[in-house]
Amino acid sequence: MNEEVKELILKKIKEYETVIISRHKRPDGDAVGSTKGLHRMISAAYPDKRVFLDNSDYAAYLAFLGDEGEKPTDEDYENALVIVIDTGTADRISNPRYDKGAELVKIDHHIVDSSYGDICWIEEERSSACEMIVGLSDKTLAGALPLDKTSASFLYTGMITDSGRFRYRGTSPDTMRAAALLMEQDIDTESIYANLYMDGFDAVKFRASAVRMIKMTENGVAYIKITKKFREKHSLTLEEASNIVSVMDSIKGSLIWLAFIENDDKSIRVRLRSRFVEIQPVAARYHGGGHACSSGATVYSVKEQKALLKEADELLGRYKKENTGWI
Repeated sequence: MNEEVKELILKKIKEYETVIISRHKRPDGDAVGSTKGLHRMISAAYPDKRVFLDNSDYAAYLAFLGDEGEKPTDEDYENALVIVIDTGTADRISNPRYDKGAELVKIDHHIVDSSYGDICWIEEERSSACEMIVGLSDKTLAGALPLDKTSASFLYTGMITDSGRFRYRGTSPDTMRAAALLMEQDIDTESIYANLYMDGFDAVKFRASAVRMIKMTENGVAYIKITKKFREKHSLTLEEASNIVSVMDSIKGSLIWLAFIENDDKSIRVRLRSRFVEIQPVAARYHGGGHACSSGATVYSVKEQKALLKEADELLGRYKKENTGWI
C-alpha cells in the first residue's frame, strides 16, 4: 500500500512543472529538514522544474540550514503540485495558500486527527517525516529521487531532532538504516550536532534558573511555567524557552513532563513529553496533538492550564496503578 502511494507521489512530482512545499507552524527540525530535504531532492532530479518552499514563519535555531529562498506568486499556484509535510491538521499549516494549487499531497507521521489533501501518505509509526522522505530515494521505486550531501544533511537534522538522537520509541531498525543512507553521503554530523545542541551563555543561565522552578504533581508529573517576563529577562526566543522541557526528561518516577511557555499574545504554548504513557490524547483535547509520547498544545487561560495539568496527573496516576514496569 505505502509503496503504491510513494510511487503515485513520485509520479505527480514528475508530472508538474511547479512544486510548492510547506510544513507546520512553529517548525521544528523535522518540519524544516523534511521540506528542505525534499526541495533539494526534487531540484536535483529535475533541474528545469520550479520548486518553492512557502511558509509564514521559521525557527531561529535552525538558521544554520539556510533560508527558504524565493516565495511563489499567486500565479505560481494555478497549476502547481502542493506538498505539505509533517503537519497533522490543516489549521497548523504554515501557509495560508496551501489549498490554492491544482493538487495537494500530505506526507505525515502524526496520529491522524483529521485528514486533508488529494493524496495522503501517513505512517504514524515512523520516527520522523524525514525518515519517510528518505524512502523516496529508494531505487526500487519508479522515479526515485536522488540524495546528495546537502539533502542528506537536512534530512539527518530532522531525524535526530524528532527521534531524540535515536532514543525515542519510534526509533526502529528502518530508522537506523535510513540514517546510514544519509551518512553515506559524507555529511558532517559533528557540525549538525554542534549547531543543534550547543547553547549560548544566556541559555545556559536560563536553564540553571529554570531548573529551580520545576514542580511536581501528586502522581509525579514534572512541570515548569515560563512567563513572557521571565523569558525576556533571559533574552530568549520562544523556541529556546520551549526547549526547557528537555531538562525534566530524566527525573526518576516522573513519566510525564510538561512545559508551559507564555506566548507574546498571552496564550500559553504547552510542550508535553512522556515515557511509556501516551500523552497525545490529552494534547488533542487542548488545541493540539502530535505523537503518542511527544505532543504540543495551546491553552488560553489559567483555568485551562490547571485542567490540562490535572488530566496529565490523573493519567499518570492510573498508569502507575496499572503497570509495574515504569521507571
